[in-house]
Order: sequence, then C-alpha cells, then structure tokens
Amino acid sequence: MRVRIVGTGLVGSSLGMALTRAGADVLLEDLNSSHARVAAGLGAGRVATDDEPVDAIVVASPPAAIAGVVTRMLERHPEAVITDVGSVKSSIIRAVTAASDRPERYVPGHPMAGSQLTGPLTASADLFTDRTWVITPQAGNSPEDVDLVHRLARLCGARVVELDADLHDEAVAQVSHVPHLMSILTASHLRGVPGENLILAGQGIRDVTRIAGSDPGLWRQIITTNSAAIRRELNEVAADLEYLIGVLDQAEPLEAFLALGQHGAMALRGKHGQAPKELAAVTVEIPDEPRALTRLFGDVGDFGFNVEDFELTHDAVREVGYLSISVERPQAERFREDLESRGWRAWLDREGI
Repeated sequence: MRVRIVGTGLVGSSLGMALTRAGADVLLEDLNSSHARVAAGLGAGRVATDDEPVDAIVVASPPAAIAGVVTRMLERHPEAVITDVGSVKSSIIRAVTAASDRPERYVPGHPMAGSQLTGPLTASADLFTDRTWVITPQAGNSPEDVDLVHRLARLCGARVVELDADLHDEAVAQVSHVPHLMSILTASHLRGVPGENLILAGQGIRDVTRIAGSDPGLWRQIITTNSAAIRRELNEVAADLEYLIGVLDQAEPLEAFLALGQHGAMALRGKHGQAPKELAAVTVEIPDEPRALTRLFGDVGDFGFNVEDFELTHDAVREVGYLSISVERPQAERFREDLESRGWRAWLDREGI
C-alpha cells in the first residue's frame, strides 16, 4: 500500500511510523517542510517530491484546515481514497460535499489516539496500537474504499469501529471534548490559589489537569466545529453542578451523588475501549532507595498476573512512594500475598475499584 500523509505533527508522524513499520510505502507532506524532514528522519516515510499516484491519502492537518485539504486532495489525486484524522466529522463531511464534485472518495476517519504533546519529535509507531479508530462512512462511499481505510487502520494496530457521523460527534463530545474542558476549568481555577496552598497539590490534581496543557489553538478549532454537541453536554454538567451545590450539607443526597461518579469511573476501567472488567487495586509501598521500583516491576512480572492499570503517587512527608496496581478482582488477594512473600508492604484497597 502506498500512502500519502498530509500533515506531520504528532498524529501524522506516528501514522507514518506505524505504516512504514507494517511495510507500507509512505510519502510525507507538510506546509512546514522541516516537519516532514524530521518525520522522515524518525522513520515515518519519505518526503514527497511530486504527486506520484498513491492508494490512499490521510489528511492529518489542523482541524480547521481538514475540509479544504481533503477537497484539494480529491482534485489532485483522482486515483486515491482520501481519509482524515479529525476529531469532528459532520461539519467536515458537509464542507467537502459542498466543495467537491467527487466527495464519495472521502471516507471520514478518527483514530482515538493522541496526547497533550505536539510535533513530529513526540511521535510513536505504537500510538494507535489497541486504540479505537472510528470510520464514519458517508453516502456514496464504495465498499472497496471503506475496506481500504479499514485495512490502513488495522496496519497501525488499531481496532476499527464504524459509526454514523452525528453519533460520533455526540460521543466524542461526551468522552473527549467536555472532559477536556473540565480539565481546563480545574486548571484555570488554580490561577487564584496562593502559592503556599499549591505546595499541598498531589498526584490527583496533576492527573485531572494533565490534558489542560494541550495546545489552545488546536482545541479552539476542535470545540468550535463541535459546539452544538458540546453545549448540550455542558448544560447537563451545569445542572449537575447546581444540584451538587445544593446538597453539599445533606449527607445522604451528597453520598448518592458521589456514588454516581464512582459508577461512571468504573465503566471506563476496560483497557483501550474493551469491555470493562471487575477490578481491585492492590497498593504497594515503595521505599525511597535506588532501583526499588525496578525491583517491584520485576517481581510483578515474575508473578504472571495481568496488570490492567497502575498509578504511582508520592508521600512527601514520609519520602516513600505508593504504586496502586489494578488486577482482576478474583486474583487480587493472591497477588497481594505474592507481593508480601517478596518482602513488599502491600494491601488490598477496602472498596477495590
């Protein structure tokens, strides 16, 4: 398969690296030619020098530019199937349909992968491994063209899901766009927190605000192209917040509300979008000494348990760390016993996960 990638930031460069590793011939194009050269140097493909024929073109440009680039690629490459990596689909489909005489060769796509980092130097060939890649076929797409995009996504190690474009945009508003805005709201609130209070900040606040460090310009483009779906979700969040404020001093309604958050978090525990499993967390105390964490990971590997998730926190006062390791609930007690047999102080969280 020969693929042209237009846009060599984090996602485009990672895509090139994954496809090249899978044996595809990848051509790289970017308005910033130095980005394309850097990506090529990292093994993402070769810098495109002309419009040689390709099987597929993946548009990985900034969100606001995707529709225009897709339209130009449909004109420049009548032989190719065009797809993209944009996180909003309906508005792009409408714009391409209005601007192009051959919109049926555009098969919209959205790999659910990325990070708060940007640029080709942050790329990884494993970015899409076991991640969901959404394809939103539109009217007029041929089965062969849709299948080609399926094959391209699978070459990158992704799991493919087909969705209606409007349903996709609603879903990403719920699980990506609004959570991102909630992270930004939490982080922006820290501006007014005195410095002496910020000293108390632990891993929890860092986890909640991590994605708030993403590129504001990129997220402005994403949010404005999905504003209707995002607004509906934010109105629901606003209603929940109003209710929460009203029950802060009422023990039973407050606990019931907090439990709703626990249930929602449990629904996300499945790795990489797979069906969630019933998990329990075993916490291990890690002494502040050289190679302690390496030794712990070695012991965990020896036990042969499948680790579903883990989280590392620190106690600044006691100068120790705590690694919370999530395993399937039926294995948790045995896992704890095995850790203690190797000399680790470990305990099973009272409520599990």
